[in-house]
Amino acid sequence: MLDLSPKPGDLDPIETASRDELAALQLERLQWTLRHAYDNVGFYRTSFDRHGVHPDDCRTLADLARFPFTAKNDLRDNYPFGMFAVPTERVARIHASSGTTGQATVVGYTSRDIDTWAEVVARSIRASGGRAGDKVHVAYGYGLFTGGLGAHYGAEKLGCTVIPVSGGMTERQVTLIQDFRPDIIMVTPSYMLALLDEFDRRGIDATKTSLKVGVFGAEPWTDVMRHEIEARLDMHAVDIYGLSEVMGPGIANECVETKDGLHIWEDHFYPEIVDPLGDAVQSDGQAGELVFTTLTKEAMPVIRYRTRDLTRLLPGTARTMRRMEKITGRSDDMIILRGVNLFPTQVEELILRTPGLAPHFQLVLSRPARLDEMTVRVEARPADFTAQRREELSAQLTRVIKQNIGVSSTVDVVEPGTLERSLGKAQRIRDLRPKD
Repeated sequence: MLDLSPKPGDLDPIETASRDELAALQLERLQWTLRHAYDNVGFYRTSFDRHGVHPDDCRTLADLARFPFTAKNDLRDNYPFGMFAVPTERVARIHASSGTTGQATVVGYTSRDIDTWAEVVARSIRASGGRAGDKVHVAYGYGLFTGGLGAHYGAEKLGCTVIPVSGGMTERQVTLIQDFRPDIIMVTPSYMLALLDEFDRRGIDATKTSLKVGVFGAEPWTDVMRHEIEARLDMHAVDIYGLSEVMGPGIANECVETKDGLHIWEDHFYPEIVDPLGDAVQSDGQAGELVFTTLTKEAMPVIRYRTRDLTRLLPGTARTMRRMEKITGRSDDMIILRGVNLFPTQVEELILRTPGLAPHFQLVLSRPARLDEMTVRVEARPADFTAQRREELSAQLTRVIKQNIGVSSTVDVVEPGTLERSLGKAQRIRDLRPKD
């Protein structure tokens, strides 16, 4: 793979500023944000007053821990525009979640917010190895989902040529990669696997494509999957992090020269780690739930937003700003199976380490009697889809899941192409248990 390490002068000065300089900027911006939210958002005024805190109480960064959390339900309860801190005529754009798991969450941006968002995504693409003049194939969905337009504006800000393909149309995606020869692809890792399947179906050697970087986000994925993608495409696979409620993609990104966690753009987003089952702030290095406070958002500031993503904070390496480890899972995606806690990424890692199994799987949860049961439906690779190999692979994966995770499961090895391919975020869990 190409060496895409940055050259002197590539980085913004804030990316290599001292921790003291960064902390001073964060405190100034945090104090502004707390005042802005309190003065202009009824929810925050009520919440702060109820907890007995006021923006003037924030004199150090540590004082943020005195302020109440914001949860997704707070955004839903204030649907559609109750969390906005500016008049709607100042809102330049509105995005929203799909609402498939409840009331949609709505987010708004001023023109300045859009510029800030483009800036942090541009910084993320540059950290991934992208440079002005590169062609960027954007396969995130466009529309109310923040992925497509967030990637689009950031790539343009960096000076790249954008190919706005959006999601779906897998055959056409592969054709355009062949014809337009992009340098970078921005897409969910699970959909990249679907594109690789299409390359294989056509008999195209994916290692010969023009792609040199994949910027993958919107769902948890493992280092084992990174190695699989990098080997099959001969390119760098780099992680980007974001969520609509805080901004969209571009809150944090891996640096291609290290790939050792995602550097958080702390001049715009202040991170904390808290106990997932409580509210105690954890020290850097301790695992827990990721919490963000925006520092520069005008239209919709969020204070101590609980992301439900599980990770830990680590010192900076390639940049001064702190890193977050790859997301290991979400607290709301955690499966409790007969007293054992597990995440889909744990099963994914074991599947990818089992020769003969493809990285397409789904966990089916059921309760045929009194106890929960889990069936792992996973595709065989084409050369391994025989009755004997299916039986061998099923027994092998059943054994390693028991050894490594500590639960008994049923493994159903299915024909290649059986499982539905995700056009966006992969749906790894199918819960058939009664809702009582």
